Formats: sequence, structure tokens, C-alpha cells
Amino acid sequence: MTRHPDYRMAEPVNLVIHEGEQIAIVGENAMGKSRLVDIITSKYPLLLNEVHYDFSPSQKKMISENIKYITFRDSYGDSDGAYYYQQRWNQHDIDENTPTVGQLLQQTSELLQCDEGLRNKLYEMFHLEPLLNKYIITLSSGELRKFQLTRTLLSGPRVLIMDNPFIGLDASTRQQLAELLETLTRDTNLLVILILSKVDNLPSVITHVLPVKDLKVGEKMTREAYQAEIADKKQPGLSQELKDWIVNLPAKDITKESFYPQESGEILQFNKVSIRYGSRTILKELDWTVHEGERWALGGENGCGKSTLLSLVCADNPQSYACDIRLFGHQRGSGESIWEIKRHIGYVSPEMHRAYLKDLPAIDIVASGLSDSVGLYKRPRPEQKAICLDWMRVFGIEDIADRTFLKLSSGEQRLCLLARAFVKDPELLILDEPLHGLDLPNRAKVKEIITTFCQRPHKTMVMVTHYKEELPPCITHELKLKKNI
Repeated sequence: MTRHPDYRMAEPVNLVIHEGEQIAIVGENAMGKSRLVDIITSKYPLLLNEVHYDFSPSQKKMISENIKYITFRDSYGDSDGAYYYQQRWNQHDIDENTPTVGQLLQQTSELLQCDEGLRNKLYEMFHLEPLLNKYIITLSSGELRKFQLTRTLLSGPRVLIMDNPFIGLDASTRQQLAELLETLTRDTNLLVILILSKVDNLPSVITHVLPVKDLKVGEKMTREAYQAEIADKKQPGLSQELKDWIVNLPAKDITKESFYPQESGEILQFNKVSIRYGSRTILKELDWTVHEGERWALGGENGCGKSTLLSLVCADNPQSYACDIRLFGHQRGSGESIWEIKRHIGYVSPEMHRAYLKDLPAIDIVASGLSDSVGLYKRPRPEQKAICLDWMRVFGIEDIADRTFLKLSSGEQRLCLLARAFVKDPELLILDEPLHGLDLPNRAKVKEIITTFCQRPHKTMVMVTHYKEELPPCITHELKLKKNI
């Protein structure tokens, strides 16, 4: 990801890693974690005089020759150049030369002459067999993360740096990955460095923590000392002033909306909905009804169809026309336009984050939510800019309004996309992994924003997360999908 050209740390870095230590680099969003890693990995060689290493000779060789780094932003690799939002569900638009998961992993295995035992273990742990024939560009966020981890671990790195490796993974896969890292560090001389935004449950493989704040690297401390330090730290959350502002926003007069249920209160209705891609069944005869005012938690393991289900709700999936689906009281495909549907929906997801590749001012990204555009942008009018700035203030990012999107940290980008989802005061919130990559203070704040927003009249929500503790207390219903084998 492109970063700000002034990539210096605020002070010279003294970094000491002893044999047997496994490191977590922690800190709040935009504090400098990724900058430190980019310097360690020689991404910015002219700045290497800023960091003083005290590694053993073998560690120095590992870092220079055998380092592997998985970044936060989910990426399809070479296929990203042709990727656009919604393409995952518009599979007829996928070039036949797009590689499959199996082809890419086979290339990696042959090129690196990988250990067959390790390969089989990784395939089993991440349940990759059903994915091998899938185009890489069709993977869900969690499936893509599994692929990235497998491909990297097959290369047998000596130094493994991973940026938030556990986000997007279901609970069982997180546990298996943690156990694998423990096994690898115990049985080999692998050095693990994890960049973590979610620090309330550090994996047991970590022995020491390196805190980063305001582009300064703090003193290294033991895992136990760090956990004791944050255990009783209360997160600030959302101020009462901002809560009152959200609650007291002018109410919409939805009685004048032609595309909104006036009597039944049905927001969504799925009747025996099935979705197939080739021989794969993603959803099978799903019945689901959501009424106005309900707040649903949508769960299930990676690849069970959660994002596919949401793509049907948001009118992004062309298969929705062949299904018995009612949105806002209207049968899907009965003459409504996509924009009539989207005007009532605020949406954020990993796929959307991946699709935002233009380096435009953050306020323009937020303003794109007013017109439901991804990829087409126009400068907001003065009155639109005012409401955009108000919502950026709610999310604590008003100071980055004029900075361009690709030069923001991943956490700041996610907050921009969240502000984009709320900016038009939508009747239906679709939040797919909304806390993805956020630090503890921002996670607490966003949960309170969601809860406060849902107190407004005529608000309905569907939220996806793999962490139970991320669900706001306003949740009223739960739907858990099961993977079709």
C-alpha cells in the first residue's frame, strides 16, 4: 500500500530481539506500527540509519534473506489490477486466465520444493481442498486470508512478519493458526513478528511486546507485563455530546418513500433462496425474514456464504433476480432500480475496502456514500461536505478529511468507510466485519456509535463478525449459516 513519503520515525529506533523471543508490535491506529515494519524489512533503505539492530549474526542473515511479510490489506496479487467491487459475484466477468487457488499453491510448492508433510498439514488445517478449484478472485475475505497464510508458510520463512493475521478468520481457524505458530517456533528457529491492533487476547506464541505510539517505539516488555498494563485500562468510547448528536439528527419522513414498507414492516424476506456457482452450493433453501427495528448478528465459519448473502441484500449479486427475495416490501426484479434499493442501505465490508484503490481525499470517500458509488467520485456540495465532516467527527477522523485515502493507515481507511456507511442516515445498516483492523479504543467507540444509531427510529441492522465480543448490546436476533459441503 502506498504510504506518506515522509516515512521517518519520530526518533531513532533501538530494536533488540534475542534468540527465542517472539514479538508483537502493538499500538493504536496510525501510530507507526507499519512504518516500523517497513523500515525493518528494508522497504525504505535510505532510512535504515534510523534503526539500530542488535541481532545475532544468524538473525541478521534471516532478516536479509529469508523474511516474509503479510500485509493487512487482503489482496488477490496480480489479479488485483483487474478486480472491481462486485466482481466476486459477477463471475461471468472473470477472465478465464485468472488463476485458481490450486494452481497458485501448486506453483509455490514446485518452485520452492516444499515439504509435503507441511503442505498436507496446512491444507488440512485451513480446509483448503474445497477451495482448490476456485478462482483466486472469488475467495471470501476469510478464505483469502487462509490462502495467503498457506502460501507464505509453504515458503519456509525464517522470519515471519504478519499484519493482523487472525482477523477475518473464524474461531477454530484462529485457534489452529495459533497452535501452528507455537509448533513452528518450538521445533524450528522461526522468528515471528506480529503486528496487532486487537491486543486484548495476545496469542500465547508471543513472548514480548513492542509498543509504538506517535511514531516512537517504546521499551520492549514481556507479554505478561503488557497484559497486566492494559487489563484495567478503560476505553474512552463515544462522548455524550456525540451520542446526543446522533440521536437528535432530523428524522426522515419515510412515509413519502415509495420503495419502503409502509405497513408490513418487512425489510428483508428470503424464501427458499439457493445460490450456486458451478458445482458449488453456497446457500441452500434459505428462509429468512427481517423486520424493521431488528438487529441481526450473522455468523458462521469462513466460506459459509455470509458475504454472498449480504451481496443479495445490497443488490450486488446478479443471481438475486433468479431468487424469491423481497427487499423493503418489494419483490426483487419487479422493476425497481439498484439505486432505489441502495438509497436505504449503509454498507461496509472487506470487499469494499479492497475495491477502494483511488487516492482521493478522505472526505470524498465518505461523500461517495451519499450517491452509493464505488469507483466514481465527485466533490461534495457545501451542505454535503458539512454532513460528511460531522460524521467524520463522530468517528474521530475529521483531521484527516483532506488527506488522500491510500496514504492513510488501514485503520483510518476502515473508519472512513464506516463514516461512508452512516453518512446518509440509512434505514438498513449492513456491517460486514466493521471492526476489522481497529485498535481497542476505536473498537469501543464504533460499537457505541452502532448502538446509538440503532436507537433512531426505523433503523434495522445486520452485522457480521467472528468475535462475539464485537457485537454491540443492541443485537436482538442471530442467524448462523452452515457451510454446504
